[in-house]
Amino acid sequence: MRRLRYNVAVSLDGFIAGSKGEIDWILMDSTVDFAAIFNEFDTLLMGSKTFEVLQAQPPGDLMSGKQIVVVSHTLKKEDHPNITIISDHLIERVSSLKEMTGKDIWLFGGGILFRNLLDARLVDTVELAVMPIFLSQGIPVLPSGQRSSLFHLETSKILSSGIVMLTYSVIYRAA
Repeated sequence: MRRLRYNVAVSLDGFIAGSKGEIDWILMDSTVDFAAIFNEFDTLLMGSKTFEVLQAQPPGDLMSGKQIVVVSHTLKKEDHPNITIISDHLIERVSSLKEMTGKDIWLFGGGILFRNLLDARLVDTVELAVMPIFLSQGIPVLPSGQRSSLFHLETSKILSSGIVMLTYSVIYRAA
């Protein structure tokens, strides 16, 4: 079964974007091989706000050939024929995605979507690029909700830029 991996940049105080969705605080580190990271995935799963941010960016080669899946109640399929839109039955649809053959699925930004999928026990790993900055406000990595599962630290790496890369596997206890 494919893994659902939440891979996201986060500030030291736990925000994945500024209060207006800004991401200009995220450092780019030349030692990070983004092409290799993107090659680990064949599907990008995101909420509509993350999709809108990506739409505003110049097109890049990293996402070409990837299945783009957007969770949205407002986007219309006829306006976006090249993406898959999930507007209902989120848990069942994501479970089905995980059961398909292929590479891992990147849960690409979106704290609310992360919260829903973590609560549904569908997230397999949490991979944080911790940026050396305090934002003091913004979009939290995990919005309020029930207490999360436990996590097991798999890897950690400190980059010369001050970014700390952390990978945790999610430990779900019996329900």
